Amino acid sequence: MKWTRFRIKTITDAEDIIISTLYDIGLEGAQIEDKVPLTALEKEQMFVDILPEGPEDDGIAYLSFFVEQKQNGALELQGEKMSADAVRERVREELEALSQWMDIGEGEIMVDETEDIDWINNWKQYFHQFTIDDILVIPSWEELEPGKETGMVLHIDPGTAFGTGMHETTQLCIRQLRKYVTTETELLDVGTGSGILAILSLMFGARHAVGTDLDICAVEAVAQNCAANGIAADRFEMMIGNIITDSEIQERVGYGRYDIVVANILADVLVPLTPVICNQLKPGGIYITSGIIDDKEQTVVDAVRASGFEVLEVTYQGEWVSVTARKAM
Repeated sequence: MKWTRFRIKTITDAEDIIISTLYDIGLEGAQIEDKVPLTALEKEQMFVDILPEGPEDDGIAYLSFFVEQKQNGALELQGEKMSADAVRERVREELEALSQWMDIGEGEIMVDETEDIDWINNWKQYFHQFTIDDILVIPSWEELEPGKETGMVLHIDPGTAFGTGMHETTQLCIRQLRKYVTTETELLDVGTGSGILAILSLMFGARHAVGTDLDICAVEAVAQNCAANGIAADRFEMMIGNIITDSEIQERVGYGRYDIVVANILADVLVPLTPVICNQLKPGGIYITSGIIDDKEQTVVDAVRASGFEVLEVTYQGEWVSVTARKAM
C-alpha cells in the first residue's frame, strides 16, 4: 500500500487552525511534530509507557497528512480523484488564505511518498529489553541477550493494550506487589492492559489473578503474555467491563474475595473506583494504586481514607505517585 504525505512547516500557534482548515477539504488525521513540552494534565491523560525527553521548544511545527494512493497513483479527496500536484495546490491556496489574517510561519509544503505505514507497530523501535530492579523485561520481538540470564525474566508484548513496564507508575506497582504477594494471594488487577502486573504477581507466587479492562484488546494481550511466560490459562481470568458502574461485572469479579487489588489507572478514575473496590477486598486486604501525577496525590489519599482504608505507604518515581492502603479488619 502506498501513501502520499503532505508535510507542512508552520508554527505551533497555527497548528489547530491549519488542521481544521485542511480537514474541511478532506485531509484528515494530522500527525503533529513539535517541541512543545507536555503539561502535567497531558502527561496524566496520555499515560504513555515510552515517552522520551524532547528538545527545547523552538515554536516550529510540522503537520503531516497521509493520503492513500489509488490505482495509477491517483489520490482521492472527498470522492474526487486528484493528482498529488493538484492536492498540493489546493493546500497552498488554503494556507495562503490563512496567512492573510494570521501568522502561519513558512507554510512550506513538502510532498513525498511512503509505503506500508504500520501505525500500530512503529512504536516498537523505542522498546528494547530493560530491567526493573532484578527483573529483565524482554519484548516478544527480541531475543534474550547473552549474559543476562540471571534473575527473573518477563516476556511481554502489549500489542495495542497498555503496559510494557517502562512507565514509572507500572514500576511503582511492581515494587509494591513484590512486598505483599504471597503464595495464598488472590489478586484483582483493575485496568489490566497487557496483564503485566497480574502476570508478575503470579510469577512472584500468587495463587490466582483476575483482570478487568474496558478494552477488548486486553483479552488477546493477556492470553499471549501468559503463554509467553508459562502461566497456565486457569490462573489468570480476564473480564471486560466497567467495574465502577456495572453491577454485573462487580458480581462476576466477586465480593470480599481478594487479598490484593492493584489499580494502575488515572487519579480521576481511582476516586470513584476506590469505594467500589473496597467491597471486592477481604478484610485486611491490600489496595495498591498508581497512575497518579504528583499534584493529584492528596486527592487520591483523601479518597482512599474516605472509603475506610488505612494508608500504609506513599511511594514516588519521577512525577508519579503510588498509594498503598489496607482495608479495615
